[in-house]
Amino acid sequence: MTFRKLTAALLFAACSLPAQAQETLVVYWTKGFYPQEDKALDDMIDKFQNKTGVKVELSRYAPQESVPKAVAALDSGTPPDVAYGDVFDFQVAGKWAFEGRLEDLSDILVPMKSSFLPITLETAYMYNDKAKKRAYYAFPMKRQTMHIQYWKDMLAEAGYKESDIPKTWNAYWDFWCTKAQAGYRKKTGKRIYSIGSPMGVDSSDSFYSFLTYMDAYNVKVVDDEGKLTVDGPAVRKGLIAAVKDYAHTIQEGCTPPSAVNWKDPDNNVAFHNKQIMMTHNATISIAAKWLDDSNNDKLTPEQRAEAKKNYSELIATSGFPAKPDGKPMQYRSAVKVGVIFENAKNKKRAKEFVQFFMQDENLIPYVEGSLGRWYPVTKSGAARDFWTSDPHRRIVHNQFSAGTLPFEFTRNYKFTILNNENVWAKAINRIANDKWPAEKAVDEMIARIKQVAG
Repeated sequence: MTFRKLTAALLFAACSLPAQAQETLVVYWTKGFYPQEDKALDDMIDKFQNKTGVKVELSRYAPQESVPKAVAALDSGTPPDVAYGDVFDFQVAGKWAFEGRLEDLSDILVPMKSSFLPITLETAYMYNDKAKKRAYYAFPMKRQTMHIQYWKDMLAEAGYKESDIPKTWNAYWDFWCTKAQAGYRKKTGKRIYSIGSPMGVDSSDSFYSFLTYMDAYNVKVVDDEGKLTVDGPAVRKGLIAAVKDYAHTIQEGCTPPSAVNWKDPDNNVAFHNKQIMMTHNATISIAAKWLDDSNNDKLTPEQRAEAKKNYSELIATSGFPAKPDGKPMQYRSAVKVGVIFENAKNKKRAKEFVQFFMQDENLIPYVEGSLGRWYPVTKSGAARDFWTSDPHRRIVHNQFSAGTLPFEFTRNYKFTILNNENVWAKAINRIANDKWPAEKAVDEMIARIKQVAG
């Protein structure tokens, strides 16, 4: 065979071989609330792909879809390599860790430990009953806590100034429920409500808000080892006080009757439509909506100007009043986590992806893309002017800086089941709908807590 024929034969043989498939990484992620969040994720993925040559197959899901999609993939035996959901911490991460379904990420997180803010890694440190150990089975992305937002112009129309708002617990709620609401209705003739307290069983806002009331009464339903304390008379007494307070506003006609059916967006919608004067919310998404609108080129100049005025002048963000015992509130930090599944097909690249994402140049733009809706998990992220140069975000920064509390499920994962059932809102509904006394509603709640988490 001549050299020319040999070369042609070799080229033909090479061309006949199947092309080597590009390495892929399957990622499930919750869709952002704002375009900036999604763009930051896309930018990070582009950089990762360019660096590694790995093709990232990204699937974005609405927040309410993230858990069902991940569960379906896991149950079918084809889980994504990396998955992130805004409610994984509340609903599933602890259970997955307990069942041995998650990859241990300690090799990523332990070297970074000093870079995280307090009450952050606790949510990722979970018990694996299969391995009989605790380890870091999730990676933290961002955090949230509870805030109050109110309309300053509605307060003024009611005949009051911000300085008139009391700072103590009972006086604070009484002011909104009686003085502010009555003043506004009398001045405008509009039958609005003053306090938008989420009470729907299908709402994570309702259990987060109620647990804040529980913290106001210094109630701890588990100890540091995750054992229940609900048989203690002081705990029962505190739960009754918290349930009474939370249900009081709807009983007194200061919270819309429809609040018992609200889902997570509904208090936001009622606020934006000025059907309520104030609400508590587990992010500053209410104010951030108007900031986003003010920069939305799909809106008219008039609409953008109105949105800017709402954000800059008319909406206030604040913390809660002092607790009933007079001490300042300390807020819960909900840490939003992602996971790598134990039987993922490409765990090596999945860990590279997580490690890459958690670098400042990638994580900070992603968190700040939420316009203050999410707070950083790292000290470097929280130290930026972004959190102190804006009046709404400054309040968030101050709340986190004062120190936060973890959730019960960080000590006893079965509280994720209780949160999913929303035993907290069910107790409120027993009072609001079924006219039960608070004591009876709390006893039913305690019985269910013991049944599930005991």
